[in-house]
Amino acid sequence: MGKTGSIEWIKAKGRKGRVIKIEKSKAHKAHPGPAQRFTSSGHKRRFMKRSAKALVK
Repeated sequence: MGKTGSIEWIKAKGRKGRVIKIEKSKAHKAHPGPAQRFTSSGHKRRFMKRSAKALVK
């Protein structure tokens, strides 16, 4: 993590529409869980693009 208060948090809409707090550095990329690591073709998926509408202002 870092020193207290060094991380900037933003709000984003998560799955099912609820609002979650995520680090500002991870705002534009959704990091998938273990079940979503691989694409249908078998390649490893590092991150997914997060929708611009998901970011709450």
